[in-house]
Amino acid sequence: MNASRPPIYLYTDGAASGNPGPGGYGVVLRCDSREKEISGGFALTTNNRMELLAVIVGLEQIRWDNAEVHVVSDSSYVVKALNEGWLQDWQKKGFKGKKNVDLWLRLMPLLGRHRVAFHWIKGHAGHPENERCDRMAVAAYHMPDLPEDTGYIQEQTTLI
Repeated sequence: MNASRPPIYLYTDGAASGNPGPGGYGVVLRCDSREKEISGGFALTTNNRMELLAVIVGLEQIRWDNAEVHVVSDSSYVVKALNEGWLQDWQKKGFKGKKNVDLWLRLMPLLGRHRVAFHWIKGHAGHPENERCDRMAVAAYHMPDLPEDTGYIQEQTTLI
């Protein structure tokens, strides 16, 4: 542990209407008394992509290396992939047949840059930060003129 730097709490959520459909993510970063909110959305994507992207976007905001980061997510997909070794297994097998490879590859260097612990919480159960992230994610996918999720589109064209 780096005594000179406080731990960072990264609360995340993703949402998609239709799955696939319009989707968004919400992030709350907290370090000591400082907070930062981040959200974004796409015209066509999936819930799992938005859950994963929320974690990535949050980790990319951290300005120093070797941060102690506690990711709090209601996504079993994301938390189990990291805590139960799924990601390492997928990587060993070259991600064959796996979805969201572009995002997993984007996440991996961030995990090497920091000391990250993943914590699962039940979604829509009154956890204040999770509810806040959910509201941000839903609001994000209701914005006009959402961009394309090029990773999702590319994945779909290679599956055809």
